[in-house]
Amino acid sequence: MPRTEHPWPAHTTTTLPWRSAVRGPRPDRETASISASVPPRIADAQWTPDADTAALLDRAATAVRDLDEHHGTGLTVLGGVLDRTEAVASSRIEDESATLDDFARAAVGIRANSSATAMVRAGGAIDGLVAAASSGTITEDALLAAHRRLMRDDPVDGRYAGRWRDVQNWIGGGPTPRLARHVPPPPELVPDLMDDLFTFLHRRDLHPIAQAAIAHAQFESIHPFTDGNGRIGRALVAAVLRRRGLARVVTVPVAAALVAERDRYFWHLERYRRGAVDEWIRDLAIAIGTVCDEATLTALLLDEVAADRAAGACSRGPHAVVGRALVDDPVLTEERLELLLDGDEQAIDVVTDDLCQAGVLRPVTERRRRRAWSTVAAADEIAAFGARVHAAVTQRANRVGW
Repeated sequence: MPRTEHPWPAHTTTTLPWRSAVRGPRPDRETASISASVPPRIADAQWTPDADTAALLDRAATAVRDLDEHHGTGLTVLGGVLDRTEAVASSRIEDESATLDDFARAAVGIRANSSATAMVRAGGAIDGLVAAASSGTITEDALLAAHRRLMRDDPVDGRYAGRWRDVQNWIGGGPTPRLARHVPPPPELVPDLMDDLFTFLHRRDLHPIAQAAIAHAQFESIHPFTDGNGRIGRALVAAVLRRRGLARVVTVPVAAALVAERDRYFWHLERYRRGAVDEWIRDLAIAIGTVCDEATLTALLLDEVAADRAAGACSRGPHAVVGRALVDDPVLTEERLELLLDGDEQAIDVVTDDLCQAGVLRPVTERRRRRAWSTVAAADEIAAFGARVHAAVTQRANRVGW
């Protein structure tokens, strides 16, 4: 039986004068106006789930709390792996593709893979915004700082890093907005709309997952930046879960589920603009539950790996120091090793050679200085985690007939 959608305010439109600044097809050159979408103010908008949706939201929230309580604090390697996993998946939604090895290379300044560089920036932006939300608030300063970290080195949009856009943007359609899939509100409306969204983010009367879903869709509709909106918007989901106390340690890698059904994710954002929000909230809750289930398995597997490492290749001396550091982050750089081993170059060479021979580390650079390594088990598990999430989402899609 079809579900009844609960009312949510739809977007309105406004007509803007337009003159193409680029040469192109005649219809583009002759376009004199465009229609932009104006999101509603949602600071006080009401949404109430039906019983089935409320139960689904509660199950997803319990899955987040269980993951955080049982595996977040006691196994900090999970946090490092999930942070990297979320950066990988969120960047992939934006058609950026890179592995943990690429991430490690980019971390020491090797820019051969631009996608990896973008992923490093995305990881830092996610970390910063979620950490700031631990204070109980999600502020404009924190959001702008996350965007600045994401975009400051971008050769095109770096000059807009960390500030609201002051130009018109659009999604799809080519070099002009004539055939765009979505034309966000004009730039002069962005500050007020974002103020309204921050007020919404500080409410406590909505279920945390519903609040995260609505906030994300509203943010994407406003599209307040010239670029980087998708990655910051998905980091906002994790920030809401942190602010509302569902996840005190881990970053829930929800993008891993969204990338598995990317077309449906974009469909939800389009429907949100028409005032349909229920199905998006339910899908996000299912996505969160799915990634938490798979992250629990990841935690158990990595726990075994860490125990084996501590009893074997990393059982004593400087090897143990490095082994403990791998619990915090599966990427190891020479700069980090110098801090861990007090700049002892001989110890660095011995430990890395031994751990590579033991299959703990994998070198990802060939140069003699500013080297980097990835943790083999973590890299393999990031790939396996993504594959499991993709399979679970695809199976559900086939079952319900998406």
